[in-house]
Amino acid sequence: MKYALIIPDGCADEPQAALGGRTPLQAADVPHMDAIAAAGVVGRADNVPASLPAGSDVGTMSLFGYDPLKYHTGRAPIEAAAQGIELGPDDWAIRCNLVTIDGGVMRSFTAGQVPNDVAAKLIELMQKEQCGDPHWKFHAGVSYRNLLIYRSRGTPAPFSSATKTTPPHDVTDQPVAEFLPTGPGSELLRELMDRSVVLFAESDMDVERETRDGIRATQIWLWGLGKALVLPSFEDRFGVRGAVITAVDLLRGMGRVLGWEVLTVPGATGYLDTDYAAKGRAAIDALKAGTDFVVVHVEATDEASHEGDAEAKVEGLERIDAAIVGPVLEFLKSQGAYRILVSPDHPTFLRTKTHSHGPVPFAMCGTGIAPDGFATYDEPTAARSSIAIAGHELMPMLIVPPAVARN
Repeated sequence: MKYALIIPDGCADEPQAALGGRTPLQAADVPHMDAIAAAGVVGRADNVPASLPAGSDVGTMSLFGYDPLKYHTGRAPIEAAAQGIELGPDDWAIRCNLVTIDGGVMRSFTAGQVPNDVAAKLIELMQKEQCGDPHWKFHAGVSYRNLLIYRSRGTPAPFSSATKTTPPHDVTDQPVAEFLPTGPGSELLRELMDRSVVLFAESDMDVERETRDGIRATQIWLWGLGKALVLPSFEDRFGVRGAVITAVDLLRGMGRVLGWEVLTVPGATGYLDTDYAAKGRAAIDALKAGTDFVVVHVEATDEASHEGDAEAKVEGLERIDAAIVGPVLEFLKSQGAYRILVSPDHPTFLRTKTHSHGPVPFAMCGTGIAPDGFATYDEPTAARSSIAIAGHELMPMLIVPPAVARN
């Protein structure tokens, strides 16, 4: 049995006036997603418990079959795993965005999609500032997505589960003052954020910090902190070998923690300009090479929501359908027993430009799945379905126990 999970990140949404009162999924031409719905089942899954932050760290953990109420420690430790950064039992990882704040308002949580080379130099600048403090270590990631590691080095860490931070993408176009870190150790985080403002403004290093639309990185924003994540391996739990295709460190880290192969695809950017077709080809190549279960994650739809761009979100869905879902579905059909699942990790509303709690629609078809009579994949269809489950219950619906799959 071969399996595929396609994640159009944050694609679940509300009806949009700009789309004639339809959601992006309803407005998009997605014949292959609709074919999965018609051949199988449509339902809704609540991937993000109300007590946890609405983000891909929680949502994908649920999607992969792990209850985040039991396992989740924070977003940054997952991204640390992606970079091969090991955390001791008392160490903490902290997500470090490069952002643009103007007049006290969050103008861009990506600093205009700051280029990798520029981001690396700004993170290097922060590290040089901290050279005399052995507890702190900055690590450059991809574009605006970077990390800060706190090493306890035998002393009690200043942070705890009571330390609260806010994702910068939840503060878009809002004054930031009320969203600064609070709780144990928060004064250290705020001090670093304040220091970065001065460093970025006064730096004489030879680097052009102008990015897309003339936006500059004005400072760092620290959030998503947590201690090391430990999960049972996916193969031990479900009996299949996995691989993940993504341009986002968060998903790479989750894949490494689960024991999956993490596949790098040239042209995968984690943005609207990603190479959709290359991701589809890579998924098929992985299945041909013997992988049992492949996950393809596409960030584009989430980024379109963060920018409030309904047309870009529709276009992203259509390109995911044509270049990834369609080819992967056709390949699986040609190989014998298979199952395929399409589901976002969480809603990201164009109206608010932020991640949200609430159920997301999923569609699943393949060997042994009887059609339920629905013919389209979208939110209203899922709302009519009798299938409404917690997110971590979805993976056991997809994966057939190995002994059964062999029969």
